[in-house]
Amino acid sequence: MPRRAWLGWISTLLYLPLLYALGWLTLQPFAAAGLLSGWRPDQVALLGTALAFALLLLTLPLRLNTVWRERRPWHALGVAMGWGVGLRSLLRGLIMALLLLLLVVGVLLLSGQARWSGGLTPAEIVNAVLLILGVGFAEELVFRGWLWGELNQRLGWGPRADQRALIAQAAVFSLAHTRFNLGVGPMAGLLVGLLLLGLALGLQRRADGGSLWGAVGLHGGLVGGWFSLLAGPLQINPTVPLWLAGPGGADPNPIGGLLGWAGLAGLLWVRRRYW
Repeated sequence: MPRRAWLGWISTLLYLPLLYALGWLTLQPFAAAGLLSGWRPDQVALLGTALAFALLLLTLPLRLNTVWRERRPWHALGVAMGWGVGLRSLLRGLIMALLLLLLVVGVLLLSGQARWSGGLTPAEIVNAVLLILGVGFAEELVFRGWLWGELNQRLGWGPRADQRALIAQAAVFSLAHTRFNLGVGPMAGLLVGLLLLGLALGLQRRADGGSLWGAVGLHGGLVGGWFSLLAGPLQINPTVPLWLAGPGGADPNPIGGLLGWAGLAGLLWVRRRYW
């Protein structure tokens, strides 16, 4: 591989870790001064992640301008596509997420593996909206925005290169989210499910003409919707089969089970024209 290509891959691999390290280092003077003494470790880690994301937002335009030679960085990332396009894409993604959640919840209720115990409180609804917009936007900007385009740069342009980049970003997404302390079976289930989700989110962006907001709605809707269901009305049997609902017992991750696989496989089939 030419030296310039090696340097390009190194910059891609180090870009996010360096931003995360800078976010963590920024907190150290405050921690040393005792300003974070009342904070839990997970809260400090979340603040560091938020600072790293702020640095990402600040540096992305410069990176796309210098590395991608892109004059309209936010358009290339699928963010600045116009209010009408963005809103329609977001709603389509949310509808897809709702249908997938209905499949999972319906099967669990009909099979007796879960019961419905009420509705959502206003606080749980607000939390779901924040998860949809926060987690959905942040992760989609990283994986279906920056990473997909970055892999296109490294793998070369053209239909085949974009196809390789689509699969590669889904693989990286899967590895970045899989918990490796669950044992071989549950871990393999999550790897497969997350790979399918990464592909489905990529095809969602293609179906929306490059807009990132449909993937934001689909991803954020699944995360925010499922978290809110578990925190509120849906009570799942702790002995629910792992192969059906995924690992986690009474707090399962359906992405790692048959229900999640089936729903995502159906979504990929619906989006097959964009493959």
